[in-house]
Amino acid sequence: MNELVKKLTEEAGLTEEQAAKALDVIKEFIQSKVPPMMHPMIENFLATKGDNDNPLSDMMKNFGG
Repeated sequence: MNELVKKLTEEAGLTEEQAAKALDVIKEFIQSKVPPMMHPMIENFLATKGDNDNPLSDMMKNFGG
């Protein structure tokens, strides 16, 4: 999520607080559209990670990839 916050602050001109809130709204929207069993995958994908972590790679572990 830190990477997305940084991208939103740089490219969209949002403050860090605005970017974090926007991501929260997006996460809630996505979760409202998928079954509850998929919520942990969305949480993992958008979770705060170190700069070297790859959320897509972590998400794919749930699929055995």
